[in-house]
Amino acid sequence: MSRDRSSTAQPPALSLVATPGKRRQILELAVEAESLGVPALACPTLGNALGLCTSLAHVTASIRFFTSIQGIYGTTPAEVGSLASHIHEVSDGRFALGLGVSHEAMVRRLGVEMGPPLGDMRRFVAGLRELEKWSGPLPPIHLATLRDRMLALAVEVADGALWANASLRHTTRQAAPLVGRTGFHMGNMIPTVIDDDEEAAAAVNAKTMQTYLRLPNYRNYWKAAGWVEEMEAVEAALSDPGRPSIPIDRRWLEDCTAFGPAGKIVERFSAWREAGVEPIAVMSSTSGGQAHAIRQLFDLYR
Repeated sequence: MSRDRSSTAQPPALSLVATPGKRRQILELAVEAESLGVPALACPTLGNALGLCTSLAHVTASIRFFTSIQGIYGTTPAEVGSLASHIHEVSDGRFALGLGVSHEAMVRRLGVEMGPPLGDMRRFVAGLRELEKWSGPLPPIHLATLRDRMLALAVEVADGALWANASLRHTTRQAAPLVGRTGFHMGNMIPTVIDDDEEAAAAVNAKTMQTYLRLPNYRNYWKAAGWVEEMEAVEAALSDPGRPSIPIDRRWLEDCTAFGPAGKIVERFSAWREAGVEPIAVMSSTSGGQAHAIRQLFDLYR
């Protein structure tokens, strides 16, 4: 695999999923990431985000880490706040609590009724703040956001914003007024595949993104980001049971993910940094699982 990159390139933050049966391996990768200068670790809902963060507080010494995200449904501010304060304290302030409303289909599986996302998030954060005198000091709070209204709420009540699968061209405009804002962090989870065979890498990301294309909230976001015709084509395919697959627009895939040779991946991460948003690599591979894909990323920065 080609390694055409700058020797001074900065690694992105890295998403880690605590896959059942491989949790110790994931912690070992976290320690290796710290030694390579990876700036932060993101812990998604899949695999128990807060559980993984608790372990990271003990096995690492300097790297930042955060939930990306901890859902607000099916739990309480008291429960989340107490555990978040604990991790914040024992990690010496390296932890941030990323909160999100998740997706309606996932929330339904919890047997929980989902209310208006903005109102529910506002109340959850207020509950955390109110209970802080009993739970202990809270870490910085980041809100999962895609569209402008949730971003505005993050600016109002939180300390940062987290996107996932976001449009670079649209997020650049969203983030511009906030770049340089003291104490406000911005990051985006980027599906990433490193391979000299760019078409093979694109195919892996296309498969990943099909899951999100089936979610109305994501399609509405991408329409707001300017991909209207592309999302309407997806909706037409979803409404036609005879269509074998969802159409994937290559320009849209380029805008929302990272794939291809090493040099192209490094440039993509740099573009997100230039927009004022920390890139968070969500690794997949054409030739292996999560651990293999993460080691491909590590190889770029050794």
